[in-house]
Formats: sequence, C-alpha cells, structure tokens
Amino acid sequence: MKHPLLDIIEFHKQGNPVGIYSVCSANPYVLHASVLQAKSDHSFLLIESTSNQVNQYGGYTGQTPKKFKESVDHIIQSFSFPKEKIILGGDHLGPNPWQEQTADIAMKKAKELIREYTAAGYTKIHLDTSMYCQDDTGDRKKPLDNEIVAARAAELCSVAEQTWKHSPNKISPLYVIGTEVPVPGGAQESLSQLTVTSVEDIKETIEIFRQTFKRNNLEDAWERIIAVVVQPGVEFGNEEIIDYKPDKAEQLSKFIEKSPNMVFEVHSTDYQKPDALKKLVQDHFAILKVGPALTFAFREAIIALSIIEEEWLSVKKINSFSEINQTIEQAMKENPQYWEKYYHGDEKKRAFFRKYSYSDRIRYYWSQQKVKKALSQLFDNLEKYPPPLTLISQYFPVQYRKIRNDNLKNKPIDIVYDKIREKLVDYSRATGQFQKL
Repeated sequence: MKHPLLDIIEFHKQGNPVGIYSVCSANPYVLHASVLQAKSDHSFLLIESTSNQVNQYGGYTGQTPKKFKESVDHIIQSFSFPKEKIILGGDHLGPNPWQEQTADIAMKKAKELIREYTAAGYTKIHLDTSMYCQDDTGDRKKPLDNEIVAARAAELCSVAEQTWKHSPNKISPLYVIGTEVPVPGGAQESLSQLTVTSVEDIKETIEIFRQTFKRNNLEDAWERIIAVVVQPGVEFGNEEIIDYKPDKAEQLSKFIEKSPNMVFEVHSTDYQKPDALKKLVQDHFAILKVGPALTFAFREAIIALSIIEEEWLSVKKINSFSEINQTIEQAMKENPQYWEKYYHGDEKKRAFFRKYSYSDRIRYYWSQQKVKKALSQLFDNLEKYPPPLTLISQYFPVQYRKIRNDNLKNKPIDIVYDKIREKLVDYSRATGQFQKL
C-alpha cells in the first residue's frame, strides 16, 4: 500500500507548490482543533509526537507510543474523521531523552523507542542521532561527527525495518534524516548565531548517510528517505522571531530540486508570517513542523477565558472561580525543570516568560492533574453561565464575529478550538492542504 506522503512529494516534484504541515503536539485541545481543521480541508493530517513527549517510559505526557496512538484514534472517532487520512510520525527519535547517559545505554533505549513507535503504527520516522551522549568525545560547541550520527541512525533504521516487517502494518515506514537538527521547542542560544545550512554540508550529510545505509544493507530503506532536516534561516526564542529570507536559502532550494525523491523538512516554523510559510513550501521546504505556536494560541485562549470568567462570575455573584492562572503558575514554580534553564533574568522577567514566552514552556504543565482539574472547572463555569457577547467581543473579536454570524457556538471549548485553528489555517493555505491532491 502506497504511503500518502509519497503522493504529496511526487506532486510537489512535478512542480506544484504543495506540501504538508506536521502538528508536533500532544496537547489534546491542539489535536482536537487539528482534526477539525483537516476535516474542514478534506486533507490528510500529519501528527507527530517527540521522544520527550511520548516514549516507552511515558515521556512528560505519561503516554507510550501505543497509548498516544489510541488517544489519536479516539479523537478522530469522536469527530468521524477518516482513519486512513491520519499519518502518525515520531519526531527526534533517538537518544535525545537519555543523552546524559553513555552512548551504549542511550542507544539501547533509543532502539526500544524506535521499536515501540514502529510497532504502534507510526509510519513517518525522524531518525535523530545528532546529539552528544555522555561519553562522546569532541568539541561540543560543534555538531557531532557525521559518521557517528549516520552509523547510529542506521542502527535505529534497522530496528524500525525489522519491526515493521513483522507487524501487520501494510504501509512501509518513511524516514527523515539530517544532522543540523534544531533543539525541540525553540532556540536556547542567541538567535544572532543562526546560520543557514550550506549546500556543501547537506551534500556531505546525504552522501555519508547513503554510504552508511548501503554498508548496513538498508538500500530499500534508503529509497524511503523522503526528507532532510535543514536550517533555512527560521527560528524563534523567548521574545524573538527570525523570519524567512528566501535569498539566504536560494542555493539550498536549487540543490534539492535535483533530488527526485527528497524535499526539505523545516523545524521551528512557528510564528512565521503566512506569506513566509507559503514561500518556504514553494522553495521545497515542503514539510513544515509546528508545535509551540499552537499551544501558544491555546494558552492565549485560556488566559482570555479566565479573565472573562472572573468578570462574569463576579457579576453573577458566584465564587467558584477556577483560578487556572494561579494553579498553573504554582505548578511551574513547584516543578521548574521544564523552564528554568530557558528563562533568564530577575524573577519578574522569568515570571513574564513563564506566561508569555514564544517558546511556550507552559505547554509542559497542562497535563498535570491539578491543572487539568482547574481547566475543567473553567470550562464548566463558562458552560453553565455563558458570558454575554460583549465580553466575547472584548477578548475574542474574531470568534465574536463568527458567533454573530452563526458560524460558531458561544461555548468555551468551541472558542478554544477556533482560536487554535486561526494558526492552523495559515499552514493549511501555505501547504495547499485545503485542496484535494
């Protein structure tokens, strides 16, 4: 059975400016909104979970690959979305979660990670072995040696191939490679250091990977490598966005045109302007990854709803506030591991970033039990006591117009989904996913 991504890439290679966006999030509200958008577009939906979010130990979401797939299946069933239009991918699959351990131990865990992802039915696998492990030697200010990265990627690919061949899945897995892989969730260093991948570097990477795969009898898998991760000059930090400049990536764009089977995959496209997203696809950066921008939109919606809740319940003389903002701030301060090395400055600045940073480290905390309870109360309060449209207009002007035009219900959950879809529409239009291929 042919993988649907192959049709998209083949259509792109025929000169059509189409691609696909990848929803890199485990947030259930983001996933619900993404299914709604794809259903509206009559398009495929590519959902990817990272090795930090979902792994054999549960990741920070508490979900194994099998459980995550089951949660996606439940969502698409609830919206009557065709199962055959869902593509599941694994992002940054490799030793990333265990890089503080020795390479031997980290790679053993990475192999089990790949095995569980493939067995669960994920068919787009990003082989990411670009990070140093504890006992790797070399200058850590420079990328890990290409030969080491390729050899480890081949080891993981062999596991994926063997797992797939013994599984009931009829669709063969596709792979993404690359050594210039951005850190998940946005830049940690100064964005002034951002460098566009050179053609010489990407040529060398592809050739080393090709030879390594051949030595490991992975020629068939090599033919299913559909993309290479590169840096075309897009990134975001806590307060900054580096916008796409086509002239800086012109040589990269021309280079990949010569490849009959590959396109470029771009990470950290969050917060790019709609025209830039469209131009990226035209320039053969045809797989656009987005994650934090979607949870950023979710966070915007929740904060706005919490203000509406306080305003309206005070009028109604009801004191059962959700206190969602205080709850999530407390959760972040009690468990700072997901944000403290990313946010710098005095306490006021760090508190500001915890709430409003582009990198949106707050996304790690929505799944905590006490935060989920507060969220549930927020939705219940506004469902039980629907706020007047004057308040909706104040904090959700776009959604207000849709409600007034009978295109949206004045329900908190529907407003949240629509707020997230504002960003998804940009990706849908940029990749041509609103058109049937």
